[in-house]
Amino acid sequence: MKHIFIINPAAGKGNGRQRVYQLADALRQNHGVDVACMLTRSPGHATALTRGLAAAGGGLRFYACGGDGTAGEVANGVAGFANAAMTVVPIGTGNDLLKNFGADAEKFRDPENLWNAPARPLDLIDCNGRLCLTIACSGVDARIARDVHKYSVVPLLDGKASYVASLIVNFLFKGIGSRWTVSLDGRELDATEFAVVAVCNGRYYGGGFMPVAEASMTDGVLNTLVVKKVSRARFLQFVGPYGRGEYDKFPRFASCSTASVVRIRSEKRDVVTCLDGECFVSDDVTLRLADKKVSFFAPVGSSPDATLRPKMH
Repeated sequence: MKHIFIINPAAGKGNGRQRVYQLADALRQNHGVDVACMLTRSPGHATALTRGLAAAGGGLRFYACGGDGTAGEVANGVAGFANAAMTVVPIGTGNDLLKNFGADAEKFRDPENLWNAPARPLDLIDCNGRLCLTIACSGVDARIARDVHKYSVVPLLDGKASYVASLIVNFLFKGIGSRWTVSLDGRELDATEFAVVAVCNGRYYGGGFMPVAEASMTDGVLNTLVVKKVSRARFLQFVGPYGRGEYDKFPRFASCSTASVVRIRSEKRDVVTCLDGECFVSDDVTLRLADKKVSFFAPVGSSPDATLRPKMH
């Protein structure tokens, strides 16, 4: 078994590269395992690296060292390969994926808790052929996520504070709604303007916001939250409960379903979609449960459903 640390040298505010080197070397010395460290050079490089290595065969364990974007890239590379598994060593800004593990998220910082840990399959979202681990969001929240990095370099702003700063700017100077056609399993919704369409496999994004508390990464179901355009005043009332998974307090304009296929279309190229913190723009987006899963190893006794809150009926 080969243990490969995929390091994003640009992740986070500090230089986590040296810390990862030290952790990897300690793993080699303490357990005699075959360890290698590889630096990513550009967006998409982590996917290319891991996919190429996985395709070559042999038992592989990948450690995505960065934030949610790095984890998402590694997942795109190893998904579907029976010989490859992945985990995360957080050195990034948000690390929303690990929030799904609750209090055990801190254990991921030390590979001593990971190198021989059990692996389990996690579901993935397929978005126009790209895979997503946690939440694929389109709308004002995606625009906010796209701009978060502008504020994460500001001193004293952590992941959630950077998200709030981006939210305020987008809220004050950019529109809440977008004119789209949204269909769930082929049925077009009657609204014409939407604030948010969030397809959830995991429960967290935006530095800790939790739109759908019942979303599980292991149940083979995606939860899609659709929020119609509302006034700025109403949106302000909605943001707090939305971040706590309490969308059901606003049934007039927020609804959640378990649609198998979600499609968003626009007459202009203005659908900003964010996948694990990485954004792209399109005029036609289709989201569904991916055919592939990713093998994910995590500390003994931990669960990606640790913070799951069952929906109350």
